Amino acid sequence: MSDLQAFPQDWQRALVIVAHPDDPEYGMAAAVAQWVEDGKEVHYLLASHGEAGIATMTPELSGPLRAVEQLNACGQVGVENLTILDHPDGRIEEGVALRRDFARHMRLVKPDVVLTLNHCDHWGPGRWNSADHRAVGRSVLDAVSDADNDWIFPELLDEGLGRHKVRWVGISSPQPTHFVKVNPENIEKAVASLAEHKEYLRALSPEPVETQARRQIEMVTAGGVVAFELYS
Repeated sequence: MSDLQAFPQDWQRALVIVAHPDDPEYGMAAAVAQWVEDGKEVHYLLASHGEAGIATMTPELSGPLRAVEQLNACGQVGVENLTILDHPDGRIEEGVALRRDFARHMRLVKPDVVLTLNHCDHWGPGRWNSADHRAVGRSVLDAVSDADNDWIFPELLDEGLGRHKVRWVGISSPQPTHFVKVNPENIEKAVASLAEHKEYLRALSPEPVETQARRQIEMVTAGGVVAFELYS
């Protein structure tokens, strides 16, 4: 942590943009809980319902169930605003349509900070990143510029959505630059938030759901911090 800088605090509203239900919980939920406790407003935008994420359940059943699990997870960290788009899980395409959807939501919410997934090919040696995560992360970075340009998506002006400038983009990254200090109570909220994805986690491992959730959260909050790569 000595090489990292403190995450900026002079902002009020954040928008978390990820690919699937559970994505916020695996990396940034403790930071979200801390920010909500500190009086900041956090919105979630998911590109898909995660309908292809449970091997033992058809997409028709899995998508609605995972949306409910995500809503419950939001409640554990105090997030009151959740929007889920209909891009196909596992086949989310980086490009104009995704950028437009993200830029539209940025103009609606008007966040100071946008938070998203690792957009790089890997998480480290031998840990390949998923296609959906790469597509979403890269499209978020492009959409931040799109949201502040009247002429890339002029149809958004026809919807009454004027340009908006995001101040910072924070990425759950293997190469972090900044940290958010989180207290033990908000680490526990993050564990509870990830544990709300009960059916998803049960399909991943025979280990108890809370055991899986606690191990993940303890890993990403080591030292009492959550780390981000920050773009401005």
